[in-house]
Amino acid sequence: MELTAGTGPGPVDAERLGRLLGVPELAWLVERTRRRLAAEQPLIGAVTLSRPTPDQRRAAERLLGRCPGEGRSLTLRLEAVDAVLRRSGISPDGLAAAVTALTGPVTLLGPARRAERDAWQEAFAPIEELAEERPALAAWAVRLRGDGLVRRLAGTPADAGTLLLRAATVLRALPADPPVSLPAFAARLLDSSHALDDGTPLATVTLSGIRALTGFPDGSGAPWRRDAWASAGLLRDELSSTVLALNVRGTPALDWMAEAGEPAVLTLRQLIRRPPDAAAEVVHVCENPAVLAAAADALGQDCSPLVCLQGQPSAAALALLHHLHEGGATVRYHGDFDWGGLRIASALLRRVSWQPWRFTAAEYRDAVVNAPAGPPLSGHPAEAPWDPELSDALAELGVRVEEETVLDQLLPDLAR
Repeated sequence: MELTAGTGPGPVDAERLGRLLGVPELAWLVERTRRRLAAEQPLIGAVTLSRPTPDQRRAAERLLGRCPGEGRSLTLRLEAVDAVLRRSGISPDGLAAAVTALTGPVTLLGPARRAERDAWQEAFAPIEELAEERPALAAWAVRLRGDGLVRRLAGTPADAGTLLLRAATVLRALPADPPVSLPAFAARLLDSSHALDDGTPLATVTLSGIRALTGFPDGSGAPWRRDAWASAGLLRDELSSTVLALNVRGTPALDWMAEAGEPAVLTLRQLIRRPPDAAAEVVHVCENPAVLAAAADALGQDCSPLVCLQGQPSAAALALLHHLHEGGATVRYHGDFDWGGLRIASALLRRVSWQPWRFTAAEYRDAVVNAPAGPPLSGHPAEAPWDPELSDALAELGVRVEEETVLDQLLPDLAR
């Protein structure tokens, strides 16, 4: 909504108005009045200019027909200015009409803000519709509206609407099964193989939705983004994501390595294109490569199937363990007894069901007593959903126990 001049009792005398109020020395008064009009505030009360120049004082005196004072500031009452303009016939409608005639129509902030609010509400409609279809995304949709990310990325409601419509289109098609190339997926769905490239607003919003959809843990960096995409079946690089395994069978290459009792490095490409077809009753999982290396040295081909995460579970590790679990294997997990180890274990548990392998509060307390003294525990506490007492025990004892220090307990469990 706008305020315009020339709609009241009489027209503005533009020439006289320009000489009286439209001079540069009174621009501060015109601008203050215009701001009040935009905010729908009444034109009453005083406005003050600090440290006015002599020319500004003389212009105010000409406007009012009297000296406005001699202090260090210059104060004018808007009612007095309005009365002068009306009595003189320069602006029969008063100060509001005069300012509008000098500076143009005034956009009222109240209606403008309401219109902008409604536009932003409409921009988020595609995501809200998606959340109704996919309840797993409901909390994410609420968070996305409130955290300011979309406003920072898009800037305007129109651009935000386009961005969120495209993000909803992508998320509605996920997870991709079977997995597909990310560029090929983008080209098919969004008419551009680069639509989901790193750094684009669409990639940023979509990745946040994927994490809500798949439970992929927080992180940063290119490897993390690659594995986050892969968690929804979108492959940026089938070869860079790998997982270590020992005596996992089911392909000619894996069978040959198992016969030799040697560890194998499996790529995401291999696991997607030809996953192992042999069933295993139990699969043990460790966090650190040193455990798998020790098992290969000590047990060789007599070691039960063992998978090593090497830190946060990669896309390749998740693909392998999901496949083995779906094939009927019981997955048993052990990691470092520290806050990072608990976070890694929790991240895996959100994706693949597993049972603790000597990874409870009781085993931790025993390891603190019997294993070589470890370094003090550091970092922020984490939960242990499989055994809440484990988190309490770590906080109580404050000692880190690495997997390598309890090999004498782990290796006998692996002997077939």
